Amino acid sequence: MAKYTTSSSRHACFLRGAAIALVALSLAGCANQPKKELTTGSISRTSKPVQSMTAPELSAAAESIGQAYEKNPKDREAGLNYANLLRMTGRNEQALAVMQQVAINHPSDREVLGAYGKAQAAAGQLEQALATIGRAQTPDRPDWKLKSAEGAILDQLGRAQEARLRYREALDLKPNEPSVLSNLGMSYLLTKDLRTAETYLKSAASQPGADSSVRQNLALAVGLQGRFQEAETIARQELSSEQAEANVAYLRSMLSQQGAWKELAKADDKKVAN
Repeated sequence: MAKYTTSSSRHACFLRGAAIALVALSLAGCANQPKKELTTGSISRTSKPVQSMTAPELSAAAESIGQAYEKNPKDREAGLNYANLLRMTGRNEQALAVMQQVAINHPSDREVLGAYGKAQAAAGQLEQALATIGRAQTPDRPDWKLKSAEGAILDQLGRAQEARLRYREALDLKPNEPSVLSNLGMSYLLTKDLRTAETYLKSAASQPGADSSVRQNLALAVGLQGRFQEAETIARQELSSEQAEANVAYLRSMLSQQGAWKELAKADDKKVAN
């Protein structure tokens, strides 16, 4: 593979990696963990919230719930949970296939359509995902989670202004929701506006109910500005020793790539100066 030779290409490469890191870091405990959905709850048929599961535990849960789903493919809850776990363990194409079948069985279910759209996005089908989530949204009953999901997809498509509009619409429906504030902050990080990103991420982290993924995103934004010690302190909060070390190691690896944080910080300083 050719080496990157321009500042813009280095920025693009690093920021793509940062976007993936947001998700990997949020699954505390695995520095090389594949992508996961940013907001997950407890999965029925398991005794432990998915946020605190290790990679082997996630795989075991996926196998168990997968067996239940195979026995009854029309079981909506099993299908949703199985697809979610498949995404969390990096099996995006398999998750998409499951959600496609669930959507066929429940074509008017907004939650199913939203999950189907997220599965499409995880599998790289961004335009299709945007259309699917759009079908799940209704003008008379707007859903803040779907608005935020639309924003995340628009950010991946490079349509930052539209993405931020969706996040703000979500915040109108759910004021101070930490997951939305975090997504909004990361939208600014991905366009190299580090100070604005940090402002939103600090606000997100200060909200009741903010989970570890929000603080890991804040740690990344702080670290990208060269404040490594502060970033590591944030990254270690509320985690076990093993989880904290894994996340800090991943954070360090992200921040060491080609000195990209220095270039981003310089770009941010120029914005302030102008």
